[in-house]
Formats: sequence, structure tokens, C-alpha cells
Amino acid sequence: MFVSSTLRKTVFTLVIGFFFVIPPAFASIDDDITALAGKSFKAKIAAVEKLAATGEGRVVPVLEALLKGRLFTRKSDHKVVVAVKKGAIYVLTDPLTLEEVGQVAKKEIKKVRANNKLRGVIRGALGGLTLLSPDRAKRIEAAEAVFKSRSPGMIPVLEKALEREMDQDVRGKLQLAQAAIRLFSTKNTDARLAAVETLSMHATPEVRSLLGNLLAEETDSKVRAVASKALSGIEERLALWGAVGNLFQGISLGSVLLLAAVGLAVTFGVMGVINMAHGELVMLGAYTTFVIQELFRTYLPGGFDYSLFVAIPAAFLVAGLFGIAIERGIIRFLYGRPLETLLATWGLSLVLQQLVRTIFGPTNREVGNPSWMSGYIEAAGGLVLTYNRIYIIVFSLLVLALLAVLLRKTAFGLQMRAVTQNRRMAGSMGIRTGTIDALTFGLGSGIAGVAGVALSQIDNVSPNLGQAYLIDSFMVVVFGGVGNLWGTLVGAFSLGMFNKFLEPHAGAVLAKILVLVAIILFIQKRPRGLFALKGRAVET
Repeated sequence: MFVSSTLRKTVFTLVIGFFFVIPPAFASIDDDITALAGKSFKAKIAAVEKLAATGEGRVVPVLEALLKGRLFTRKSDHKVVVAVKKGAIYVLTDPLTLEEVGQVAKKEIKKVRANNKLRGVIRGALGGLTLLSPDRAKRIEAAEAVFKSRSPGMIPVLEKALEREMDQDVRGKLQLAQAAIRLFSTKNTDARLAAVETLSMHATPEVRSLLGNLLAEETDSKVRAVASKALSGIEERLALWGAVGNLFQGISLGSVLLLAAVGLAVTFGVMGVINMAHGELVMLGAYTTFVIQELFRTYLPGGFDYSLFVAIPAAFLVAGLFGIAIERGIIRFLYGRPLETLLATWGLSLVLQQLVRTIFGPTNREVGNPSWMSGYIEAAGGLVLTYNRIYIIVFSLLVLALLAVLLRKTAFGLQMRAVTQNRRMAGSMGIRTGTIDALTFGLGSGIAGVAGVALSQIDNVSPNLGQAYLIDSFMVVVFGGVGNLWGTLVGAFSLGMFNKFLEPHAGAVLAKILVLVAIILFIQKRPRGLFALKGRAVET
């Protein structure tokens, strides 16, 4: 009897607890949701912060609906609902349970209004609700959203997230968001100084902007002094990382110019042929990559990541065979007539462009990046190093190294260098100069095709792809020294870095003009470029 009485009391207590303890929590959320429909934006912001502080995933659809303009109040009972228009009526759902609660005409509901400040708070709140997500990328994104919104209501969630966080990069983002909120939400000088100290350890454009805004409004002399010093240090570090970023961009541009120019250096250096169709051979390599990727997508989608390993030799063969055909069919009849060669190859470039337009169409074609080339490395100071650019830099140096080995360590390379230095003497020694010309032109064209594979990963593949790099390629070859691989390497990277360091100050167009003027002045002093080839034919 005693046990039965005790059991009844326990059950009664649990029931009472369920109805009188748990509902207030739900009621609190309901009250905050109802407060969103009020007229005061200040009250709405407070309600959003309270909803976010609960950490409840159920409030996410409510805030998302408010952000997207789908939160309404039903005029009949002032209930806050999510309304979606379907035909002539609006279907209503409960924002917490997401269950349908009816359908009404537009005149029976009233939209919950939001201004830009409220939207910013909502975005920060939504970010805060994913601070505890198991997905690292989502946690970083959430911390960045909270940093931008600087909503004081996010402090409890941030503290909870910091207690659990093990990833140092994510912890840094969380601490940054926490410091930004405390800097603007508290009046305690020591706490604000500590916040500035935390912010000073993160040299990013966002922190620089934050401290700049603080200095424009701050009245506390201690905080102003510390913030000013922190801002100066951040600007110095950002300038340094900006220079590193420009250096990387210059090397990246130089690697692209190197790939585009090295084939031209070979053909121009050996035969003295001004090949205006060189850019179209680069384009053929890019379209070969497109065709290979389409075949992989159709017949072997699981092997798409390996498509570039097939595209590189395929592009070399396609462009190389086109090059041999051009040399045998056109150029060999025009040796010693540079103007006619220039005009013939220019006309050929137009023919190749129209051929590609006829087969593939005039619009850009999509060439995807393999998964191992996608993504980036985010360094300090907001510096982003993309994987595709890094791989292209390495690839261009590898191509140059292989070409150098071919020229230095093979019989073909020896014969090609002999023809370069003295064609008549090479011919008198039994070297078939015509065959060497054809193979050399094919080699240079093949390398241009390989350049097209690389360019397809960072540029649009279109019939005009090669035209953008033709003039730059000639400038690299002339500046570095005709036919000299080392000169091509130095010339490509020098022009790439010179261009990128000028762009922030002069603009992209003026930077190119200044580079061209500098090369013209340089050629006036050194007509053979940085590293001129030597030989009897050259000397004469």
C-alpha cells in the first residue's frame, strides 16, 4: 500500500512537472516569436537575440522565414505563421512545428516587417545556431556571420562553443567574434582593451575595418590609444601580406605566360617564323581538354579526376600534328619572307577560330576542375592561394624542365640546337634541316596545346582564348632572348610580377601599357633580349 501510494505520488509529480515546468520554456519561445510581430524594431532585435540564445534548432525556420519575408501574422487571432503563396491563396504553417494550420486569402494575413539592421542580426543569429555543428566549415561560416552581426545575444552561445571547440582555426574565429561583440557591447574599459588585444592578433581586412570604425566613434582615450596602435600594426602586416599576394599573383601570371610563350620561343628561335596562329594552337589544346572531359563525363564519370592526365598528351598530339601540318603545308614555302609568313599565319588563325566556332559554337565551353585542383589555402592577412594556380606554377616549371632535358640530352635536341646556331653548317653536316624544322614546329605547337590544358583550368574556353596571350607571349620571347629557354623563364616571371605589382597603382590597362613601353625601351638597349643566343649565324 505504501509502495503504491509512493508510486502514485511520483507519477503525479512527473505529470505536474511536465505541464508546469517544461511548458514555460516553450511558452517563452512562443512569446519571443509573437514579439517578432510587434511594431518596435528594437523589440524585434531583442526577440531574435533571445531566440538565438536558446540554441534551439527549431527556431531556425522562424528566423529564415523572417529573413526571406515569409513570416506573417494571421489577423483573426494574431498568430505568427509562415505563409507561402500557392495559386490565389496562402498556405499557412506553424513556425515551430512546421505543420499546416490552414489556408487564407492575402487580406487575412499581415507581413512581419524587417529592416536592414534586423536582417543583419538575424544572419548573425542563424550563424550562432550552427556554431555547434559537427561540420567544421559550417562552424567557421557561423563564426564569421556572428563577427559581422556583433549581436550581444550571441555571447552565451559563443562561450558554449568555445568550451567544446578543439580545432584551433575555428577557435580563432570564435574568439575573434567574441572580442568584436564585447568591444562594442560593454562599457568596461579593461574588457574592451582585452578585446582590442585579441583583435590585434588577427590581421585581416575585416578587423582593420572594425578598428577603423571604432576609432571614428571612440571617446575613451585608453581604448583609442590601444586601438590606434593595433590598427597600425594590422595595416603593416596587411601591407606585407598584400605584397606576398601580389608576388604569388605575379608568379601565377608568369607561369601562364611561360606556358604560352615557351612553345613560341622554340619555333621562333629555331626558324625565325612569326607564327600569328600560335594562340589558336593554345586554343586547340583547351578544346581538346573539353572533349576529353565530355568523354569522361559520359562514359567514365567516376574517373573524372584523372581526365587531365589523358588530356595533356592528347592536347600535345592534336596541337603538335596541327603544327606539323602548318609547317609542311604553308610555312616551308615562305622561309625568308617574314611579312608573307606573318600574313599567312594570321589568316590561318582566323580559319582555325571559325573552324572551332563551326564545330563547338561561339559560346564559352565548361571545363571543370578535378577535385584535387579545387579549393584553396587561406593564409594570414586574407591571402588566398588557390590550388589550381599552385598546380599550374608547378606544371609550367615541369614542362620547362622536360623541354630543357629534351634539348640537352637527346640527339634531336642536339640537332635542333645546331640548326639554331648555324643552319648551313648543320645542313652540311648531314642534318636534315627540313625535318628538324617540321619536328621543331610540331614540338612548339604541342607545348602550346599543353598550355591550353592549363589555361582551361583558370580561363574561359572559347574561340578567342589564344588571342589574349599571343602578344604577351611575343613580349616574353623578345624580352628574354629569342630561342633561349632560361631567358623565356626569367622574362615570363619578370613581366608577370612587374604587371601585378603595377596593377594596384595604375590599373590593369595602364599597367600593360607601361610594361609594353618598358620592353620597347629595353629592346632599344639590348635588341637580342636578356639572354641572346650565340653562334655564327646569329653573329652575322
